[in-house]
Amino acid sequence: MKIIITFSLLILNAVMMQAQNENAPKKAELPYYEIPESPEKFTNVNVAARMIDGLGFRYYWATEGLRPEDLDYKPSEDARDTRHTLEHIYGLSNTIVNASKMQANDGSPDMEIPFADMRKNTLENFKTASDILKASKKKDLKKMKIIFKRGDSISEYPYWNMINGPIADAIWHCGQVVSFRRASGNPFNGKVSLFTGKLRE
Repeated sequence: MKIIITFSLLILNAVMMQAQNENAPKKAELPYYEIPESPEKFTNVNVAARMIDGLGFRYYWATEGLRPEDLDYKPSEDARDTRHTLEHIYGLSNTIVNASKMQANDGSPDMEIPFADMRKNTLENFKTASDILKASKKKDLKKMKIIFKRGDSISEYPYWNMINGPIADAIWHCGQVVSFRRASGNPFNGKVSLFTGKLRE
């Protein structure tokens, strides 16, 4: 009888472990669990892509495991809460990917979507922008301008403004999210190495 009970418990444990593994998030489900391998050559597009990869990696871990109470947190009554900070980063990610696609920014993305969808879209925007830059045959950023279209009005800016504007701004706000989540009792994963772009063992 003891053998049957022990055997049954072992089977039950194996089934539960398999179910947990199936439900656990996979590394490949979203980009930037780890930073991609660096390109072999230093070119202007590769350097810009690497900046976006660094942003994607920071964003992934700044937002990993955020709870509803973390999204609602704001440091003061007049400050923007974490959810609205992430909406701003989402908008910046659209500007970043649109420049790589050489498309105009003619409106804001839907900010009313669930946080999980917003996070996925933001990460995919970063990955798409980086991939387009790395695949650019001419290796030239001159054609990739930031274009804003408001009605009949169109304004264009060189990619220089992307580096000191949306990319740097999104990195800045990722730091805010990390600070906010620490204050709301859910600190950033201490095993994340921003230097190597991997989790420490």
